[in-house]
Amino acid sequence: MMEEKDKYGKELDLAVRIVHMACSLCQKVQQRLVSTASEQVLAKDDESPVTIADWSVQATVSWLFSEFLEGQNVSIVAEEDVQSLSKSDAANLLAAVVNTVNECLAEAPKYGLQCPKKALGTSKILEAISRCNSTGGSSGRHWVLDPVDGTLGFVRGDQYAVALALIEEGKLVLGVLGCPNYPMKKELLNYNHHPHQTMPKSPPPSDIWEKGCVMYAMRGSGQAWMQPLIYGDTKFEWPNSARLIQVSPVDDPSLATFCEPVEKANSNHLFTAGLANSMGLKKQPMRVHSMVKYAAIARGDAEIFIKFARSGYKEKIWDHAAGVVIVEEAGGVVTDAGGRLLDFCKGLYLEGLDRVTIACSGPTLHDKIIGAVYASWDSSNL
Repeated sequence: MMEEKDKYGKELDLAVRIVHMACSLCQKVQQRLVSTASEQVLAKDDESPVTIADWSVQATVSWLFSEFLEGQNVSIVAEEDVQSLSKSDAANLLAAVVNTVNECLAEAPKYGLQCPKKALGTSKILEAISRCNSTGGSSGRHWVLDPVDGTLGFVRGDQYAVALALIEEGKLVLGVLGCPNYPMKKELLNYNHHPHQTMPKSPPPSDIWEKGCVMYAMRGSGQAWMQPLIYGDTKFEWPNSARLIQVSPVDDPSLATFCEPVEKANSNHLFTAGLANSMGLKKQPMRVHSMVKYAAIARGDAEIFIKFARSGYKEKIWDHAAGVVIVEEAGGVVTDAGGRLLDFCKGLYLEGLDRVTIACSGPTLHDKIIGAVYASWDSSNL
């Protein structure tokens, strides 16, 4: 394990290893989803999709925390519950989750962690998922998990993320973001990194096919890091070829790349197009599923990410926590439209959010965006 150089060293080390395991789990499930008819996808009450990967990652993370943070009262705020899995007609789905979790946990030694002495039964796995029922808050320590952020991208064989963060006494203290389909190098972004693609007869240089990374940061370190995912029989050894990442130095809007959600339901493309025009942005927007948008800002692949929530929608903390701390430690800025830092101490939601979340590559560009948002908002009468 990594030497504990500061207060959260042990927790960060464990979280990074766990997210690597979760990414491996997701890759295997995604490969099966894109190659077969999907009986492993359900619609939740809000019509958003949920897959066996969501429940399996949540169960895996929960079990690992209970084992390796033994003696601590582990509080986990997470997205999924067992209601759908517990229905009588969900027996096949539940069996698939049980198999997927045990398959993942069996690989724990590859990541420097211990696996269960015997396979976990159905009740243990349902119990592990159910333990992730904390509502967070301003006191105590809370892990915040989004097991598969961007499930729509996931089921399409596109971008998604595994997001894990730690909040203590209402403050974000660390974040880990696994992006299994996000290439390690910016110049590879135009390649179609789908898990079911095949190598051509005349393969390009080998690193063209290098994809998947885990980003992480600890509050106050002034550093954010990126590691490649590991494949085959390779064992995880810290620091796993980690390299520092930084936000882009671009502060001229005309040179900036704008990042936004793929789905119109998750943002307001018309308003953001008008905003981009008013700021003089010339590049086409980078539309990406999930918190990979935060990864793009942190690594300097894009400079601006603005999310306008649809009317009546409340932003949940697991959709932002890990990405926010990574962007900020990489040198970026994340606020709402009023320039206020996002507040993670009010429970499950980002309460008091002023209209939008804005993540960008630095304070100069951030100030320009805030002014443009206010001007565009007033003129659009939104």
